[in-house]
Amino acid sequence: MNAEKRREIFRRFHEDDPNPTTELAYSNAFELLIAVILSAQATDVGVNKATARLYPVANTPEAIHALGVEGLSEYIKTIGLYNSKAKNVIETCRILIERHGSQVPDNREALEALPGVGRKTANVVLNTAFRQPTMAVDTHIFRVSNRTRIAPGKNVLEVERKLLKFVPREYLLDAHHWLILHGRYVCKARKPQCGSCRIEDLCEYPQKTSDD
Repeated sequence: MNAEKRREIFRRFHEDDPNPTTELAYSNAFELLIAVILSAQATDVGVNKATARLYPVANTPEAIHALGVEGLSEYIKTIGLYNSKAKNVIETCRILIERHGSQVPDNREALEALPGVGRKTANVVLNTAFRQPTMAVDTHIFRVSNRTRIAPGKNVLEVERKLLKFVPREYLLDAHHWLILHGRYVCKARKPQCGSCRIEDLCEYPQKTSDD
């Protein structure tokens, strides 16, 4: 795919949705961090239901840490892998209190040192909370990047690096949100809705579906 096509793809994404953001509910960087940790192998809808119960009771490192693993588990037990996630969140809260003045760090190294925080989670927090030009490649972005040929790659890190290289600078800050939403609602895994896709004429996927 050439640069002209890529620029037009992101121009259309921007035109249709000038201010995209995560579908996770949050009001500050800490709430976002916890929500993203909880979202691993879970839906945003499911996480939002749990945090809607949790955050009115506890939405600071001190308050969540005070709940303990068992107390936190009661709020998040509707989410998959909630036991291990509760342990990670409690430990993350302890580290934030002890090492970071209860503030979420704005750099990758410190974020990835937190339990339950990998490269993708760090990228979401850096981009969404701190507006850094990172690319959090999840299954949706990996699929869309390869299927459309915007940034094909064999693994998530290769796709991440290609997107950072190929996405036009003026669209980079919001690109990962556009790609996630496109993969979630249009370029679906089993049945892409090519017939109603905004970028169908630019996409290089050879097996496009004709219905919408």
